[in-house]
Amino acid sequence: MCSENGDFSVSVTNEEVVAAVLPVQEHWLPLSNLDLLLPPLDVGVFFCYKNPIITSTTMEDCATNKMTFGTMVGSLKKALAQTLISYYVFAGEVVLNSMGEPEVLCNNRGVDFVEAEADVELKNLNFYNPDQSIEGKFVPKKKNGVLVVQATSLKCGGIVVACSFDHRIADGYSANMFLTSWADTAHPTKPTTVSPCFRRSLLTPRRPCSVPPSLHQMYTPNSKFTPPQTATAPLLSRIYYVTSEKLHSMQALASSNGGKRTKLECFCALLWKMVARAASREGRGKRMAKVGVVVDGRRRLWKSEKVKEALIGNYFGNVLSIPFGEKVVEELMEKPLGFVADAVHEFLAEATTEEHFLGLVDWVEGHRPEGGLARIYGDGSEGGSFVVSCGQRFLEGKMDFGWGKLVFGSFHFPWGGAAGYVMPMKSPLGNGDWVVYMHLTKEQLEVIECEAGDVFRPMTWDYLC
Repeated sequence: MCSENGDFSVSVTNEEVVAAVLPVQEHWLPLSNLDLLLPPLDVGVFFCYKNPIITSTTMEDCATNKMTFGTMVGSLKKALAQTLISYYVFAGEVVLNSMGEPEVLCNNRGVDFVEAEADVELKNLNFYNPDQSIEGKFVPKKKNGVLVVQATSLKCGGIVVACSFDHRIADGYSANMFLTSWADTAHPTKPTTVSPCFRRSLLTPRRPCSVPPSLHQMYTPNSKFTPPQTATAPLLSRIYYVTSEKLHSMQALASSNGGKRTKLECFCALLWKMVARAASREGRGKRMAKVGVVVDGRRRLWKSEKVKEALIGNYFGNVLSIPFGEKVVEELMEKPLGFVADAVHEFLAEATTEEHFLGLVDWVEGHRPEGGLARIYGDGSEGGSFVVSCGQRFLEGKMDFGWGKLVFGSFHFPWGGAAGYVMPMKSPLGNGDWVVYMHLTKEQLEVIECEAGDVFRPMTWDYLC
């Protein structure tokens, strides 16, 4: 099988299923109320490595002083099988229970593992345009199960390791736990990582349920979701590089009124203004532009109990909420960056409390078995809407499988919805710079590059050297 898009091709050479080393007793694992807020979406992630050099801990042909693709794949599979013992949900299947809700059948069906070859060198990959270089080539499409992995050898001897996973089963925090454990298991000198916690009782609804009024504005039952009446513009994926210098300058500019805002708040504010400017070019009447920010609830839920902190700090699943703000396009354009950053701070404050997440669990309980949806995802906006999901924990484990440092890595999430999606991540160089994945309309991307091109620079190989 061969996929030919753009200026190089990727050929699949082998496909098999990797299961846990030891048999796992079949059982059902229900999804938590917060898992049930996620539609059936798959998230992709990929990691790029140079041709590795032999070390004292690797076993390979000492005459060439290189590791072969076969050796690296063998190490990946062995470590994956061992890691799946703890992360057994990734080796299962999603099925519907008697209420029509998804659950995980933990039956150790295994993970589909694809081996492939690409006739391109790592330095020649177009990281700026992942639609051309990554989509349909390196990040595999999941056909069965919960997780699929692909390892691709490059013409230069490098390797790309990528996977796609069901977002209903894991959020970015959980995926990072698994990926770090997998890499540590493959690396002979890394210590054993902490095991995940699947205790759904940590997210049990209260009796009686208590739902803050603000949640009715953030979420809607599926039956009340109204699709956009007009066709939405197609979304494109791009990756940008933002230096720490630009981040500090942006933060200083947005904090000039005395109230210091976080880099993420300032980043969201700048993008919100850019999306509004793109909408203003269409010249129609009063329009609203929306931005949502994904908030992880783990730290909010463990504040009261030390025992709970130890458990939920390793909790595997979705613990997310997506508050959002909306403002008139013209106001966003006219107001200074600090004003917009303050607006981001205000709507985020509603979702950074323990009561918010406990209330969200209760909100879902009150609508079951019907599912719910974050309004920012479902409600279209003539002024543009997008979601920012902070990936600052991504690559914390550095993803060293034992054959060298990571050169580049990114999420890949062309999810297909009407709202855009943005994921800022730390640069693998560890210098405070950011790598930013964006999935927005062509018009929005053009405005960002024209109006803020000094901040958002197209991702190139030069930034990795």
